[in-house]
Amino acid sequence: MSAHSSASPASEITIRQAYQHCQGIAAQHYENFPTASKLIRADLRPAVAAIYAFARAADDMADEGDATAEIRIKQLDAWELLLERCTEEDIDHPVFLALADAIKRFHLPVQALHDLLTAFRMDCTINRYATEQELLFYCKHSANPVGRLMLALHGIHDSKAARASDCICTALQLTNFWQDFSIDHPKGRCYLPESWLSAENITSETLLSGETSHQQAAPAITHAIDFTRDLFHQGSELLPMLPFRFRLQIAATLHGGMSILSATERCDNPLIQRPHLERNDWMQMILPILSSTLMPKRIIKALNTKTV
Repeated sequence: MSAHSSASPASEITIRQAYQHCQGIAAQHYENFPTASKLIRADLRPAVAAIYAFARAADDMADEGDATAEIRIKQLDAWELLLERCTEEDIDHPVFLALADAIKRFHLPVQALHDLLTAFRMDCTINRYATEQELLFYCKHSANPVGRLMLALHGIHDSKAARASDCICTALQLTNFWQDFSIDHPKGRCYLPESWLSAENITSETLLSGETSHQQAAPAITHAIDFTRDLFHQGSELLPMLPFRFRLQIAATLHGGMSILSATERCDNPLIQRPHLERNDWMQMILPILSSTLMPKRIIKALNTKTV
């Protein structure tokens, strides 16, 4: 990827090396982020890697090591200061050299990057949510910015597309929460809002302590799964708005998320077992993914009638 035409050869080499640094981070730490996907256009992959490297470092500040919450938040504040400066001046840091170039090149919404940092700060101090609105506020900052950045990379700035993307991203975040009950609860994290739990006369404290049985928690979990599945259905409206390769990527993401959600629903006790997909589950997704890509309006109709 070349630098701007006004850049000197030295700065061009620096930016190229900065992107290579970010791609190295993405290759080592690939998770639920489309950095390694061959479905992403080749000219976009370095920018996706720069976004990932920025978020990966911030996530590590929020979650890794033994530092206190106060120190973690100060580290995130310093990271945000570099974000604020990088579009105005060259920052001697490969992540911010690459990120600043990507922001300028693709007109990325910088607010989305700030929103990610807000979510990482929340991770430092918040491990449960009182209401559905609080949970969705977290998802608005932790998950939705990723979708909006990917839309911007593809030159899509339509408000309807953004809303549908938000639904998919929030649903993916929630699906991950429900899949990870058995991992999060031992760490003292409960993402089922107190308002959902209180409807079943239970609390996050009794759930985390193991005093609440799966049978008692089952109605709240069912509500969480139904709530999340509805978000996936709403988000499916994004598919017809996307170019083919991006649509294929999102169709795969959408079906994968819904399949994991269904696996959680089928799980005997997701409070102590982490549901996962078998190879056959992935194979069964191939035709629905292709169908959703080639006939995107079909999945919208099918999901709205709950036949998919």
